[in-house]
Amino acid sequence: MFREALASLGTFEWRGAPFAAWLLRIASRAVADHYKRSMKESGSPVEEPERLVAHEIERHVILFQLVDRLPDAQARVIRLRFVEQRSIREIAQELGRSEGAVKQLQLRAIENLRAQLEAAHV
Repeated sequence: MFREALASLGTFEWRGAPFAAWLLRIASRAVADHYKRSMKESGSPVEEPERLVAHEIERHVILFQLVDRLPDAQARVIRLRFVEQRSIREIAQELGRSEGAVKQLQLRAIENLRAQLEAAHV
């Protein structure tokens, strides 16, 4: 879901509603689609989907907020790598950095996000 929302970031148009509401719509659609597929594949209803959906949406909203709090270079690498799905080489060329430097930025960003998610108990 994170990737889907980030990939749609370029289509966001402010219409008076909070940005978080837009993200929640994307997340809720993705979660609903996941549960529909699960139900079709297993032939049985998923237990407590509302609670699970709410938890997943909350987790993704927190993740979006944490990406926004990353240092600019780390956040940019995360967006280029996972939203635009660019290669390390392409990102290095765009940022004017070595591939090793881009890998380090990506690693630090992911470690930073993981630590913050764990601290938030999400």
